[in-house]
Amino acid sequence: MKIVVIGGTGLIGSKVVERLRKNRHEAVPAAPSSGVNALTGEGLGDAMNGTDVVVDLSNSPSFEDKAVMEFFETSGRNLAAAEKKAGVKHHVALSVVGTGRPAFAASGYIRAKMAQEQLIRASGIPYTIIHSTQFFEFLNGIAGAGGAGQEIHISTGLMQPIASDDVADAVADVAVGEPVHGIVEIAGPEKAPMAEWVQRFLAATGDSRKVIADPKAAYFGAVLEPDTLIPEAGARLGKQDFKTWFARSSFASR
Repeated sequence: MKIVVIGGTGLIGSKVVERLRKNRHEAVPAAPSSGVNALTGEGLGDAMNGTDVVVDLSNSPSFEDKAVMEFFETSGRNLAAAEKKAGVKHHVALSVVGTGRPAFAASGYIRAKMAQEQLIRASGIPYTIIHSTQFFEFLNGIAGAGGAGQEIHISTGLMQPIASDDVADAVADVAVGEPVHGIVEIAGPEKAPMAEWVQRFLAATGDSRKVIADPKAAYFGAVLEPDTLIPEAGARLGKQDFKTWFARSSFASR
C-alpha cells in the first residue's frame, strides 16, 4: 500500500513513516524539504500518483489567526483536489480533542482546525479524523506561554496528555484501516489539571518556576471549561504515562 504522509519529516510524521515501513508499506514522507508543499501545491500531483492513503500531519508555521486559517483552508483544498484526481481511497488527518466545543470558539487556531475538518467532510473522499489530546512534548511550550516571570499562570482545565510515540502508533493503525467517515479520539492514560501537568514537568526538569493555577488563563486564546480538552468515553488510550515518557525523552538528559 502506498501511503503519502504530509508533514512526514516532523515529530509525528517521521515516527509514522517508520512504523508503516516496518509493516512493509510504501510510506512516502512529503514536506517542502522533499519538494512537496501542500500550501503552494508544489509536487502534490507527482506525490499522489498511485497513492492509496494520504495522512495529513501538516501544521501552520504561524499561529496568527489569519495565517493559520489561510494555511489549513488552502492546503486542505489543494490536498483534496490532488487526491480526487489520483483516486485516493482514504484521507487521514490529525486534529485536536475539543475542536468544535464552545469554549474553543475564541481560539483562532481551533477555528482553523474546524475549517480544515469541514473541508475534509465536504471533499467526498473517504476519511478518518483523529482527535488527539496534547502531547507530553508540548508541556515545555505550554510553560513558556504562561509568562516570562518566576510565576506562570496556567489553566486549571483538565488535560490528558499523550506521548508522541503513542500518537504515531494510532495514526499508523488508522492509516492502514478502513475509513470511519468520522472521528477517532486518542489520549494519554491519565487526566489532571493542566497547571498540575506543567508543575510536574517543571519539577522533573529542575525548573524553579512556580505554576499559578488560574481558571482564567488562556490556552490557544481560549479560556477552557474543565472538560474542553478531555476525550469522550471510548477513546484509544496511549501506553506511556508521564514517568515513562519523561525517562525516554530528551528532557531527561538535559
